[in-house]
Amino acid sequence: MITAPYFLNGPAHGADSPTPARCIVGNTCGARMAAPCWRFAARPLWQKISGSVKFSASVKSVVRSVSSTPHTRGAQRPSPVSAASPWVLQGAVCLQRLPVISQDRSPIEQQFMDLMQQMELEKSMLSDHELRLVEDAERMSRKQEADYDSDEEEEYGGQEIVMAQDLEDAWEQKLKRFQPASRTKASDTTDVSSSERCLGDSLVLLVKQDVGSQRLWLLPQLPWEAGETLRQTAERALANLPDAELKATFLGNAPCGFYKYKFPQNIQTESRVGAKVFFFKAVLSGGGHLPLQKDSFAWVRTDELQDYLKPEYLKQVKRFIMNL
Repeated sequence: MITAPYFLNGPAHGADSPTPARCIVGNTCGARMAAPCWRFAARPLWQKISGSVKFSASVKSVVRSVSSTPHTRGAQRPSPVSAASPWVLQGAVCLQRLPVISQDRSPIEQQFMDLMQQMELEKSMLSDHELRLVEDAERMSRKQEADYDSDEEEEYGGQEIVMAQDLEDAWEQKLKRFQPASRTKASDTTDVSSSERCLGDSLVLLVKQDVGSQRLWLLPQLPWEAGETLRQTAERALANLPDAELKATFLGNAPCGFYKYKFPQNIQTESRVGAKVFFFKAVLSGGGHLPLQKDSFAWVRTDELQDYLKPEYLKQVKRFIMNL
């Protein structure tokens, strides 16, 4: 079969054509590939648009048919609801009694205070009492002079003259009779049931709770109940202490710490593996009365926590406790 020549510039021109057409005489495959391109370029615009719309509609129908297969429909089904968590949520409160009196000064603090007092003494002006001491000294020196005029005594109208030194002697005697209260009591090291111990230190409330067959010292905590926030759980743990009259101010609504532990093997079940404890900070604002069960409650200093709490539990508590 002989293929007719194909001209890029359109149909073949005659000999009298002003612009000769460039002819490509190729094989049959090349002519067949070039011809559709010219036909598509020569189509009106509305035919091009309708053709693309038909193509996109056919693609969508293929996609729908593929997505409607049983295998694809099964993959789009939502996964079943996961089982309940085996961890028990608990809310705990770290209740602290802040220092009531100032703490004892360290040696370097004492040296700094002495230095500041000496600088203040050197740079300060004389007080009224010190000015009076100067006047009294000048008057006594004038009395000892030979030309002293006794008429100066008449300014006081015969009243007894009280010297500034006499006032200092009376104040010194009064100071010797004053006995300040002791900053520490002998029971501070033994009786941990009172919140009035160690007034110069910060105290933390601990309670004894049953964990399986063990009875451990912990921060007050209770399991979370549906319908309440974790802070409300921590507030309930403090309010449910037996016969306790404690008024506390909670610091924030978000937990300040977290601890997770597993229950002993003898009480573990598939639905109760352990507990997740969320801690909240609070400070004692009133009350402080606790029942006389000295083996169930304890107000301890921060440096005494290691004698009561387990090491892993203490590690988490130290992260948020306030060392005041």
